[in-house]
Amino acid sequence: MLVVDDEPLIRWSLTETLRDCGHDVSDASDAGSALAAAGSPARPFDVVLLEFRLPDSNDLVLLGTLRRMIPEAQIIMMTAYGTPELFQQARDLGAYRVVNKPFELGALADLVLQAHTATSA
Repeated sequence: MLVVDDEPLIRWSLTETLRDCGHDVSDASDAGSALAAAGSPARPFDVVLLEFRLPDSNDLVLLGTLRRMIPEAQIIMMTAYGTPELFQQARDLGAYRVVNKPFELGALADLVLQAHTATSA
């Protein structure tokens, strides 16, 4: 799985929590490194946790690009700027879920497990 967030503490917390749950986790701090990781043929991702606002991406273009690059992945968008319109647009582009920040790590870990199960089914 891939965790994409520009906030180091959030990225670290998510990565460590998900590793503790048994997931193989890679992380990226911006859109460029997320795209590089997603483009690596040796590293197929089944779940992506994607922050909406990144230093080099603050719209849904990255979601659409990742959806095309790794269509089998379940992408969970994270945002502190959620609106009903954003949630709908993200779902229309293929997001598995959109979650508001702040969130509880345990609840997000459960959602990742659901997304992983949906990918494996």
